[in-house]
Amino acid sequence: MKTNRRSFISKTLTGSLAAATLPSLSFGHGMENNLLSDELRARYDRLDSIIRQPVLKKELFKSPVIIESLELLRYEGSFLCRVRSKDGAEGISVGHSSLSTLFPIFIKNLQPFFIGQDARELDLILEKVYIYNFNFRLNGIALGLPLATIEFAILDMLGRIADKPAGLLIGELHNPEVAIYVATEFREKPLEEHFELIKKAVAEYDTHALKVKVGYQFAGTTDIHYQGVPGKTEKLIPLLRLTYGDSMSLYADSNGYYNVSDAIRVGRLLEEYKYSYFEEPVMYDHFEEIKEVADALTIPVANGEQDQSFVHFRWSLANDGLDIVQPDIYYFGGMIRAMKVALMAEAFGKTIIPHMSGGGLGFLYDYILVSVVPNAGAHHEFKGLDTNVKFECPTSTLKVVDGKIKVPTGPGMGVIIDPGFIRRHTAVKI
Repeated sequence: MKTNRRSFISKTLTGSLAAATLPSLSFGHGMENNLLSDELRARYDRLDSIIRQPVLKKELFKSPVIIESLELLRYEGSFLCRVRSKDGAEGISVGHSSLSTLFPIFIKNLQPFFIGQDARELDLILEKVYIYNFNFRLNGIALGLPLATIEFAILDMLGRIADKPAGLLIGELHNPEVAIYVATEFREKPLEEHFELIKKAVAEYDTHALKVKVGYQFAGTTDIHYQGVPGKTEKLIPLLRLTYGDSMSLYADSNGYYNVSDAIRVGRLLEEYKYSYFEEPVMYDHFEEIKEVADALTIPVANGEQDQSFVHFRWSLANDGLDIVQPDIYYFGGMIRAMKVALMAEAFGKTIIPHMSGGGLGFLYDYILVSVVPNAGAHHEFKGLDTNVKFECPTSTLKVVDGKIKVPTGPGMGVIIDPGFIRRHTAVKI
């Protein structure tokens, strides 16, 4: 049992938050309150208080910001969201590619709900969407992804109104630069080819950290009998450390491939070769099994990119079931909800390393969140700078320099999307 992760910070169980203005929501108490120890109940109560606490700095806006229009725009495989207020303010976000299948939820469910709302109440709007309006029929990525696209556009608009970066609407600046790790896949390749592709990916960018996939699962294969390359993981783990030495931070991700015993076995090999964390060692929603793996290892365990519920993170943090939370800001419904997960993790001495999905400007939105969380990990996901979006960023090159990317400081999302590129897009209708 590792003392550095198993011992809780006593200060998190004392004191109180300012009175919350969101509804007093219930997150599974009832029977739980009758059965849990006082200490565990206190942990749950602390987490529930954080969930209820608004994040958006409403005090920055003295008068209502009424949403007059909200559009989803499409050009071939590209999606934009454009929001306008009654006073003429505008915000734009770049949508996830999965909107190609989820756009009906945007148009039929979310779009009409936002029209006429006061954007200053964004915390409450998001909770109304999840708790009262759609969550009993829609859930998970199907709801979170289009909702996040809308939230990003609203934060862009609000940032331009307040003349502040979007991150400073929901937090304080902690990380003006974000250190990156290169994320690699290549899991279906033989060892030699896999290794050469990793080296090529690392050489392309000035990075000091690398994440590799372990196990044999590969989401892109249609061969139901595929068994991977037996023994490759056990060879790749030491090979990378031998190649890059102790100066390279190494991370491993199995995407839920292993059972508990195999995850512990591979985790101990990762410990031997000084990897810095083990991501999704078993299936992401097998929380008790994740805790079992975490309890058996000294290497930090990360999880959460697939989660779409506060309840999942709540259980894992209250029960010390993981070390690093990884909400995906698209899948989880936006920056505000992800910030609450970060603050939940901070309350118990844990770290956040958000997962980054999609192309477009996903990397930018991810780093804006990282810039204002107080408990960010050492390195954050980077999948390259290739994007079909035409834009300018006056305050940052958005290039990797000495392993870091400077976060924009301009208003809203800090970028100016080319008007000609926007004009190519037309409103999506059903």
